[in-house]
Amino acid sequence: MYELMIETGFASAHQLRGYKGKCENLHGHNWKVQVYVTTEKLNEIDIAIDFHELKRFANELMSQLDHKCLNEIFPFTEINPSSENIAKWIFESLKKKLTAHHDVTLSAVTVWESETASATYYEG
Repeated sequence: MYELMIETGFASAHQLRGYKGKCENLHGHNWKVQVYVTTEKLNEIDIAIDFHELKRFANELMSQLDHKCLNEIFPFTEINPSSENIAKWIFESLKKKLTAHHDVTLSAVTVWESETASATYYEG
């Protein structure tokens, strides 16, 4: 089994509705995003997926979030833009983009809101 990871990121603001503390106020993060894919076999040139292609897919999603207020972007208009929900949204959105690569499976997305705090989403 092979596992590949790319790293990307975005800068945005958010506030957590219903939260009691500093994070209920509008504030920003420089988010780091790690995308993990797995495969059991390699293609005809012995790679799982071109890193550039995987980064392009991920960066298309990051551009929807970069320099925005997440609370104003669907689905975060309806659910809290928490690290957990952001990781799940990226996972579900990226999974749709990867359907053409039947030998590559999206295994996890980790979203870092700081150097010491992250949330990971994967399907169980």
